[in-house]
Amino acid sequence: MEAKYEARKQELLDECVVAPQVFERVLPRLERFMKPFIESLVRKEQCEHASTFVQGLLSDLEHKNVESIAYRFGQKRMPLQWFVGRSDWDHEPLRDELVRQVGQQLSDASGVIVFDPSGFPKSGKESVGVGRQWCGRLGKVDNCQVAICMGYVSSQEHALVDSRLFLPRDWTQNKQRRKKAGVPKEIRYRTRHQLCLEMLAQHGEKLPHTWIAGDDEMGRPYWFRRHLNTIKEQYLLAVPSNTQVRDLEVEPPDDSGHGRPPKRPWTRVDKWVEAIKKRDWTKVDVRDGSKGPLVIEVVRRRVVARTEKRQEGHEEVLVVTRFRERDTRRVVQTDYYLSNASPETNHAEFARVAKAAAWPKRGRIEECIQRAKSEAGLADYEVRNWRGWHHHQILSLIATWFLVTEARRGKKMDSSDHRPTNPQRNQFHPPALPSMRYSLPLPTRARAETHSQRTCSPLPLEAA
Repeated sequence: MEAKYEARKQELLDECVVAPQVFERVLPRLERFMKPFIESLVRKEQCEHASTFVQGLLSDLEHKNVESIAYRFGQKRMPLQWFVGRSDWDHEPLRDELVRQVGQQLSDASGVIVFDPSGFPKSGKESVGVGRQWCGRLGKVDNCQVAICMGYVSSQEHALVDSRLFLPRDWTQNKQRRKKAGVPKEIRYRTRHQLCLEMLAQHGEKLPHTWIAGDDEMGRPYWFRRHLNTIKEQYLLAVPSNTQVRDLEVEPPDDSGHGRPPKRPWTRVDKWVEAIKKRDWTKVDVRDGSKGPLVIEVVRRRVVARTEKRQEGHEEVLVVTRFRERDTRRVVQTDYYLSNASPETNHAEFARVAKAAAWPKRGRIEECIQRAKSEAGLADYEVRNWRGWHHHQILSLIATWFLVTEARRGKKMDSSDHRPTNPQRNQFHPPALPSMRYSLPLPTRARAETHSQRTCSPLPLEAA
């Protein structure tokens, strides 16, 4: 088995050699790519600055700020700096065009919309929205700005489509500070979850999807999950390990005949997992790794969660995934999710959505954010005001989307001898195991799960 994977690994490495045709006429393609985005800009110099700035974000500059980009193209710094930081052009038409293109080109009925907060560490106090708050990038509370990012994950690719700046309450209540940073008068305090709902209401119909997903910060408040359930959005949201639930699939305590009937006890989800038997776990083949298939274990159970008011919420499905080290078999990561999906939903489908949101360690949305920051200068801005922050963000998201389109174009090229490119042809799965494509919807008929299937046979998440 190891020899087969070593041979397959070498085949994949050989295919990483990029054909020269991939880079032919990149600048003309970028020029055509930018046309729909700059149509909303009024003045000619604005169109030129937008194209120049996006080219700079896509370049090999170490620091992709305005000054570095201007000098890279032999231009003066002030005009480009004014365009990004102070010019009165509206970023929303560019964002709407980005959403339209992503929804059209990556369209997938079983797609996943993912929300994820992203921190931008800052050292000063003047940047709009900056304050001491949780910064996921640093893993602690620190001085930073926080953006709520919206991503779209389909069977074809994944991309960021929008980001909203979170303003802490002390910012929204300080008129002098708001005026100095150029925060519009109509902007009021909104929680991170309210920002998510605003983006969902604005863009949800343009992005074909079946699921809403997010990390444990998104899944923690009950009201957010309840609201998604009310508007008929199917979700799978991570929750903290101390979330308390009642297992609806265990018998309640015996009734003594006096007083109210006893209820099932509240249990923390991490303590609940400790009591799960080995046969209850289902193995799911998530993807191929360098040393063989990457397999996780999944268990699901009907539960009700405890609300902030210490009451029972609506019925949900608790989904737990865990990953073991290949050599020691030690559990190194366990994640907990709550969903309003049918309890009969396939384990592999839950794993697919969890993979888009937060597993393993860095989900698809995290890959999007990391790609935008490392390759398109998402975090390299030096603007302090509201307008400049949104200008930089949308231009960086557009640059990232161009990278996605170029990557998809490269995948479509013929990289082998006399046969069309097929990225899945090198994926190896034992032929006896059932396979499931990423983009397939849920099966119309639930499949009977035998004891041996739950404990021995991994269910491949991606196609053979």
